[in-house]
Amino acid sequence: MGVEIRVDGLKKTFGRQVIWEDVSFTVPAGQISALLGPSGTGKSVFLKNLIGLLRPDRGHVWVDGVDVPELREKHLYELRRRFGVLFQDGALFGSMSVYDNVAFPLREHTRYGESKIRDIVMSKMEMVGMVGAEGKLPGEISGGMRKRAGLARALVLDPEIILADEPDSGLDPVRTSYLNQLFADINYETGATILIVTHDIGTARVLPDNMGLLFRRGLVMFGHREMILSSTDSAVNQFFNARREGPIGMSEEKDDATLRSEGNGGRSRARPAPIPPQIMPTNGRPRPYQARPGQWLQSHGVQAPPGSFVDDEGRDWLIDWDRLAGRWQEPPPPPPAPHKA
Repeated sequence: MGVEIRVDGLKKTFGRQVIWEDVSFTVPAGQISALLGPSGTGKSVFLKNLIGLLRPDRGHVWVDGVDVPELREKHLYELRRRFGVLFQDGALFGSMSVYDNVAFPLREHTRYGESKIRDIVMSKMEMVGMVGAEGKLPGEISGGMRKRAGLARALVLDPEIILADEPDSGLDPVRTSYLNQLFADINYETGATILIVTHDIGTARVLPDNMGLLFRRGLVMFGHREMILSSTDSAVNQFFNARREGPIGMSEEKDDATLRSEGNGGRSRARPAPIPPQIMPTNGRPRPYQARPGQWLQSHGVQAPPGSFVDDEGRDWLIDWDRLAGRWQEPPPPPPAPHKA
């Protein structure tokens, strides 16, 4: 099962440039979380701080009670075995076959024989739908296949935490949908904690259990998916509903005069868009921490935006959840009529 990641007061600078500061939130164990933000807000830098590739100027990253920035190189190397990382471009070795790329962490971190390595590699390749491509070089497969090969490599050590840096970057909407389904299935099967960094709001609206927004050199908000998607905070509402009105500009944040001209203060005047149903695992059963639709909203007295939780087939998940979640069963057939002599 996955473990919790707790970030406390994190700050990172490059020279005089402040990337973000005083970032604090908790990635719950065993759940899927997403961290979003406009381009240039330091999302990839944040992931590198989590695994110790970069060290923050200040703050803590607690992983199962261990403070990552304080670890010496030897212990940091050991901790990284608990992580599986999918880099933005797959980061495959171009001169190695897909099979050897996926096998690399096993050969680097274990003493397994080649027979066992092959069993593990092929099981992960099957999990991500890559069986048959193991003999090809990365340059001979599509971008989507390279992403899936990178994900298979991230899974071979059975990590407790999976970090994915913009897995949907460069993919068309259909391949992105398949990849999102794959993350839901992996979470169901492994129970790993998954943190996805992305700026794709389509992914964010349907996949994670929790999500947050980086903006203005800090964390605007982090919490349950329904909390974020129903928020009237101006930056959150603007970003997750892809609107021009709000504090986020073309390059950086808008100045005060522009915001006044829009009449936009700390709260957005625009109503949040309907909240879509969350992706279910392929087997149709909810993931261990996947909540009933509308549960957070109801428990916090928040009204769902009109049209929420209705899918493309017109099914209302607030009404049909029990059946859609696999817990609904047909009533038993009536007993046969008594035999008449």
